[in-house]
Amino acid sequence: MPEATSNDHGVFEIIGTTRSMRRLKLDPVPDALVRKILEAAVCAPSGGNMQRWGFLVITDRKVKEEVAVYYRRAWEEYVRPDYRSGPPPPGSSPARFGRMLDAAQYLSDHLHEAPIWIIACLTTGGSVWGSSLYWSGSSIYPVQNMLLAARALGLGATLTTLILRYADEVKSMLGLPPDVQPYALLPIGWPMGRFGPVRRAIDNVVYGVRWGEPYRGLDSA
Repeated sequence: MPEATSNDHGVFEIIGTTRSMRRLKLDPVPDALVRKILEAAVCAPSGGNMQRWGFLVITDRKVKEEVAVYYRRAWEEYVRPDYRSGPPPPGSSPARFGRMLDAAQYLSDHLHEAPIWIIACLTTGGSVWGSSLYWSGSSIYPVQNMLLAARALGLGATLTTLILRYADEVKSMLGLPPDVQPYALLPIGWPMGRFGPVRRAIDNVVYGVRWGEPYRGLDSA
């Protein structure tokens, strides 16, 4: 078995501390860092190496304010009521879940203030490969690379899809062609808080051979 390299710890440290940072400072983000994040994005997997992705970088305050109206509407009408009335997710506690909801509310109220927005899009081209739910889901692959790159650079970011509730309106505002679909919005900036460990357990979500059967490899890990 190959030995772990000296760089492994840094990689897993970044992965394990890439939390959603929803409270961002107003300080500008240098273009050079934004470029690094975008370069990380296009290093992500791409089905058939078709690279149908596209990334819209938004810094204009007026545009962000206009789009944020739809984000806020989706949050207030759909997401917040469901979250507030539901139980905490697995592995969380009411207190931790409450703090997450407070941070999500902050993002809804201040989304337009994030210095940088990156909207990840997919060009369907009218093909079945681009329009199919399963294939089009690959458009989210570059997003994780961007989140990890932002974390490595000390920048905060989060992945949100709430604008998709009003995708047609948002597409019109952003001038997206009919065959270009938005899939995710990443607000990016210098975080107000500190990065910390992502507290997730794998025991109840990993199975072996068939769904519901235990994966024995976890016992010896």
